[in-house]
Amino acid sequence: MWDDAFPSFLIGLREGLEAGLIVSILVATLVRAEARSRLPQVWTGVLAAIAVAMSFGAVLTFTAASMPQTAQEAFGGTLSVIAVAFVTAMVFWMRRSARNLSSELKQKVTGALAMGSGMLVLTSFLAVGREGLETALFLWTTAQAAGESAGPLTGAAIGLVLAAGLCWGLYRRVLKINLTKFFTATGVVLIVIAAGVLGYGLRDLQEGGVLPGRTAYAVDLAGSIDAGSWYSTLVQGVFNLMPTMTWLQVVAYVGYLVVVMTLFVRGVRATAPKPKPEPAERPATEAPAGPRPRTGRRPAWVIPAAVVAVPAVIAGLAVALGRPKPAGDQTVAVSETDCGKGFTAPAPGRQTFRMHNTGRQASEVYLVDPSTNAVYGEIEGLAPGTTRDLVATVAGGTYAWRCVPASGRAVTSKPVTVRGGGAAKPVTPVSEQDLAGPLKAYKAYVGHGLDTLVGQTGTLRRDIEGGHLDKARTDWLTAHRTYASLGAAYGTFEDFDKKIDGRADGLPGGEHDKDFTGFLRLEYGLWHGQSAKELTGPARQLDTDAAGLRKAFPSQDFDPGDLPLRAHEILENTLQFELTGDTDEGSGTNLATADANLTGTRELLTVLEPLLTSRSPRLLPTVDADIDRVRKLLDAAHDGDHWTPVEKLPAAGRQRLDGATGQLLEDLAPVPDLLEIRKSA
Repeated sequence: MWDDAFPSFLIGLREGLEAGLIVSILVATLVRAEARSRLPQVWTGVLAAIAVAMSFGAVLTFTAASMPQTAQEAFGGTLSVIAVAFVTAMVFWMRRSARNLSSELKQKVTGALAMGSGMLVLTSFLAVGREGLETALFLWTTAQAAGESAGPLTGAAIGLVLAAGLCWGLYRRVLKINLTKFFTATGVVLIVIAAGVLGYGLRDLQEGGVLPGRTAYAVDLAGSIDAGSWYSTLVQGVFNLMPTMTWLQVVAYVGYLVVVMTLFVRGVRATAPKPKPEPAERPATEAPAGPRPRTGRRPAWVIPAAVVAVPAVIAGLAVALGRPKPAGDQTVAVSETDCGKGFTAPAPGRQTFRMHNTGRQASEVYLVDPSTNAVYGEIEGLAPGTTRDLVATVAGGTYAWRCVPASGRAVTSKPVTVRGGGAAKPVTPVSEQDLAGPLKAYKAYVGHGLDTLVGQTGTLRRDIEGGHLDKARTDWLTAHRTYASLGAAYGTFEDFDKKIDGRADGLPGGEHDKDFTGFLRLEYGLWHGQSAKELTGPARQLDTDAAGLRKAFPSQDFDPGDLPLRAHEILENTLQFELTGDTDEGSGTNLATADANLTGTRELLTVLEPLLTSRSPRLLPTVDADIDRVRKLLDAAHDGDHWTPVEKLPAAGRQRLDGATGQLLEDLAPVPDLLEIRKSA
């Protein structure tokens, strides 16, 4: 957690020390001016500043949480860039002001004493409030970058407590710190951290679609750096440097670091101060006590309570108004005869609709543009008598509900028109006809692969019949990889898949069971010392089954909806079985099988490319980069025909491979939804 806590610790220490010094000087000035009765006004201003800062942090947190994912990324990226600007300004301001901070504040306190209690409260509030708002914004952005809040909050708390202790020591004259050197040193570190925050913020803006270049990578070290190692975690947490960075991130990081650091260092050299007593140790110029505050008019707790309550109430209203609003109080009825009853035009923005099935059948429900059939939101399997929320973002345009009962025709509601601007991203529906071309192309690929497979299983059979077991091991891997590359056809090979690539799990006799056949049966025998005589029967059976599959495949039913599903399922099985070593029967070639599965996935995405590109232009470039990353990791795990067994991979290498495959699966997850076949009438 310390890697995520350090940037926040530093900002908490530095901002806390700034604010603490200001408070210390205010208090010391009043004490030496014999105006102790005015101290509650200072603390009231400080309390108000803290309340505003905490309320600001709450608004940032809860408002962002209610946004769509892309909006969250754009919002977070924008605030990260703003935070960098604030931190940069703060670093330069404190470098200039550290020497004269005490005298400037004492002048303000003197004027405030003369003008009354309100001005003293305002002086302390403004003096501390800026530091508090900067701290809240920077903490929020670092928590966003870290993906969790425990580390940044812990670091900030430690920094603030340490800052409070230092300020107390300076006030009591038990400590002496060269504040100019302190703020200079921490300024250098903060500039480096801010450069990382800037890079992270720009990446968020790219992910949110605000800036281009999301897949234009300048650095891609995911294949050679373990993202989970202590050193990688430390660098990512402290400096926000990632193994994979775009050109925009790299240029911005280097440019900011070079320009700002150069200006900062030059400024330090140009304004090197002569040694002066520290602010907390200099005698204060006596200020007039000013008018005594009136007493007896109101309880002492009223103003402090008000300065805390007012920002909290305002923050609560901002959070409440910023959350997605339900579409009025309307509940939209769903049935096989009447769809969309109670639907009225909602306001633009993110809306929540309560869908209630009043019919007798389960139904799928879609919010659509009736002119194009584009889908803005959906619920699958809404059971009779049940109510579920459907959340969708709407903009200016025409909308209607489409209800598709389990049996019967789809029913579409009367359309409504939404006035106003905004942007909403619907999914263009896919029909069986749309998938007919990709399906034909993929069936041709599978058919060609089966022709190749039959030739390879024939070679494997002859190797074993001739007693050439060393050659059989090589030819076994070649044939098995060919079969694994046809992964999208799983589920359409019917019983042939169990015969050709079935596992021993669940069989009474395990690997020795008579029903254990196919590639894994031969793998067990070839790598467990079985003789050619023992393996001849399984080899002939595999050759026969491969030939039977090639003959049967053209007449087998291949559901077009399987194509987009397999884009995710192939590698899901790879992560579950191949990359755990679960299917290894002794050859140690699970990574070779995973590589073949990757080939099958890429072929599938190739035939689906026109449909995917028109619906999500940025998806395939991202997935292609993920596939290349996984491929590099797999390539590093073999030398010629020798593959490293999964269990012998270094822990860091295995973690990198699992992580890269998991990221690929995450980026493939939208494919089934984008290309789901939906009824349009």
